[in-house]
Amino acid sequence: MSPGQIIAEARALAERGYVLGRHQMFSALLTKSGRTYLGSHVEAGNGRITLCAEAVAIGAAATALDAEVDLIVAVTESGHIVPPCGMCRELIRDYGPEARVILQGPADFEIVSIADLLPRKYFSADYPNTREI
Repeated sequence: MSPGQIIAEARALAERGYVLGRHQMFSALLTKSGRTYLGSHVEAGNGRITLCAEAVAIGAAATALDAEVDLIVAVTESGHIVPPCGMCRELIRDYGPEARVILQGPADFEIVSIADLLPRKYFSADYPNTREI
């Protein structure tokens, strides 16, 4: 599936899934297996527990046991491409260390590596507990 098709999937979800105060951001992702998963932002009364669209899409992929992210995009309710927030950058890199992210470019879209958006990420496996009790 091409990047343009992934963007179209996210925008189609935004067209049919927008609900003011509930679902205002939308995401589509492509896994290494070639399958596509969608997610919509889930707004909560307590903002701390609101779920980003990218996290919901990754959750859908993980539920299908197919969560190795290859390409991901997020769009607003009007279809504008937006960059992932910091927490989503962490999550995307956890589920796709080599994932590519679609961002808005000067004229069209551009594709960047998640490693470029989140350099020098902390991975707990890189820092094993070596202290003895």
